[in-house]
Amino acid sequence: MIVFDNVSKQYKHSNHAALENINLTVEQGEFVFLVGSSGSGKSSLLRLLLKEEKPTSGDVTVDGVNVGKLPNRKVPGLRRTMGIVFQDFRLLPNKTVFDNIAFGMEVIGHNRKEIRERVPEVIDLVDLEGKENRLPNQLSGGEQQRVDIARALLNNPKLILADEPTGNLDPETTDEIMQLLWSICSDYNTTIIMATHDYSIIQKFPSKVLKVEQGKVFETNMAAGII
Repeated sequence: MIVFDNVSKQYKHSNHAALENINLTVEQGEFVFLVGSSGSGKSSLLRLLLKEEKPTSGDVTVDGVNVGKLPNRKVPGLRRTMGIVFQDFRLLPNKTVFDNIAFGMEVIGHNRKEIRERVPEVIDLVDLEGKENRLPNQLSGGEQQRVDIARALLNNPKLILADEPTGNLDPETTDEIMQLLWSICSDYNTTIIMATHDYSIIQKFPSKVLKVEQGKVFETNMAAGII
């Protein structure tokens, strides 16, 4: 699903590479935690997958597509094959739950019939039935994050990138969101890469852990305390 082949990223005016000679593979349907301190290179790795940045050297491949060499005109199409979940939800404050989700389909040209069919499906998937007409300020933090996840699911993505999706949530709500993401991964064979600083999540939901440290990426084992 994802292959980094000798990938390095060097930013201008920086004395150190953000990422250096990265080689890694993520298979379809894997749940992968991405950990590391601020400035370690986690964000650079995610930006390379989205082609918000290009590698200085090496190849980044997502579902058979060499992302770094993809023409800019094809980048929106690439991103439509992915789902993105944010820490701060990024909901439109004056739109209802239904319209926040529908907006993601409207901007890429889906018609009203397609929207009316698909939006209720993802609302059901994230357990928000009955809250379609509520505004974001009428929702809890966990419910707002479920709306964000629903938007990420609209196009049945093979890959979801989740950037600190539980960072603003209390422990109980964090567990609920993690159970939801975990079920999406297992039920739909969706690859999920989740950046997090919360190691307690990794203990509760053991899976592959990639640690980014000083521009290097290596697989580690939380269960064994090697992190």
